[in-house]
Amino acid sequence: MLSSRQGERDYRSYSFWLDTVPDDLSLRPSLDSPLHVDVAIAGAGYTGLWTAYYLAEADPTLRIAVLEREIAGFGASGRNGGWCSPFFSADKQKLARLHGRERAVAMHRAVIDSVDEVGRVVELEGIDAHFIKGGSLTHVTQRGHLRRIQEDVEEQYEWGFTEDDIRWLDAGAAGERIRVEGSLGAAFTPHCAALHPARLVRGLARAVERRGVAIYERTPVTSIQPGALTTPNGVVRADVVVRATEGYTAALPKMKRKIVPLYSLMIATEPLPESFWDTVGWSGRETLTDGRHMLIYAQRTADDRIAIGGRGAPYHFGSQINDLFDRDPRVFGSLRDVVGSLWPSIGDFEVTHTWGGPLGVPRDWHSSVGLDNDTGIAWAGGYVGDGVSTSNLAGRTLAELIGGRGGDLLTLPWVGHRSRRWEPEPLRWVGANLALHVMTSADHAEVRTGRPARRAKLAKRLLGM
Repeated sequence: MLSSRQGERDYRSYSFWLDTVPDDLSLRPSLDSPLHVDVAIAGAGYTGLWTAYYLAEADPTLRIAVLEREIAGFGASGRNGGWCSPFFSADKQKLARLHGRERAVAMHRAVIDSVDEVGRVVELEGIDAHFIKGGSLTHVTQRGHLRRIQEDVEEQYEWGFTEDDIRWLDAGAAGERIRVEGSLGAAFTPHCAALHPARLVRGLARAVERRGVAIYERTPVTSIQPGALTTPNGVVRADVVVRATEGYTAALPKMKRKIVPLYSLMIATEPLPESFWDTVGWSGRETLTDGRHMLIYAQRTADDRIAIGGRGAPYHFGSQINDLFDRDPRVFGSLRDVVGSLWPSIGDFEVTHTWGGPLGVPRDWHSSVGLDNDTGIAWAGGYVGDGVSTSNLAGRTLAELIGGRGGDLLTLPWVGHRSRRWEPEPLRWVGANLALHVMTSADHAEVRTGRPARRAKLAKRLLGM
């Protein structure tokens, strides 16, 4: 996706969000010579920028440089579904087995709190990110999903969460928020906000620059070593270096099995007429999903579109990352069909934008953050698609780790967690795509039979979910 200007990328073409951000996306300077700073960060997405933000807030004298291969927000931060969600990649059962029940609950509470922290910073910094905390609905549209979603709600109460955190809505109550064809009810949590992700990341970049942080764009990091980030135009030396590369981590040397890039794709409709919204509701701009195993995620945008995404794109051999993988007509067509099935009253509609990009997935689907004091290398990521809020928590945690300050965040169980590596190829390719096929077939079976498909549990075990 290159523009006519001597091979320069057309960054607006990478998502609806980047296309509609009120920003000319002009390039910041690239690094043109070696540099020495206190903290050097690889990646100008949410993780890198939140880390820089909280570091600069805590100590304005720190010299901080953020290096970005393309532009700030080029990756998932500028292409995601716009859910600032309360969800953490590893479920409470897994966390409790590894770290104990109390710490498992604390982890999930910390992510919930991060939703409000994002909202606080957006307001403080004057970032018009279309942030609205309307909650999230998981509608049940198939009999085979009903028991599983209701049990999920009941299970939260066993962990000490209450109806203030999550509750079951019958079909009537769910429809008062968003009317969905054939809905049998929905699980609702108030702890979720919808936002415009590119407005957030671009605004955050300006906020860190106001605090004296230097951002170098079109500056690829080719290797991360103790005390140094290597780029084509010189080495950046620092006491601490931070890997904040998420889905693009596999492109770094010796990192192909560290984080697997799995693609998630999205479409956006044209702005829909008032008559449609009168029928459907959705006035609170809640985020929406349903009970299928091949996840979908949707929001009503501030300009009255439906932006909806989902899984289904294949994993590419050798953890390859390529712009061509952002576009899969089969997945886009499936998402269009989902819109028509959930809201038949939409009739014929135009899809104005199609896009996608890689998520960062560790082998055990367990996000992590940490600092190796021996090497000075810090990291955060592996969000598995729930990074808008979790990256904020990561930035605050990294700031405490790097600053050497104690705090409650450092007791959370993801601090210092290390996931095992993914299998070598071709096992990685076979396993990931087999699981994808099984999850898809489980959805078809549940529609056909009206009963839960046990094969989905087997696929989740295979992937370590």
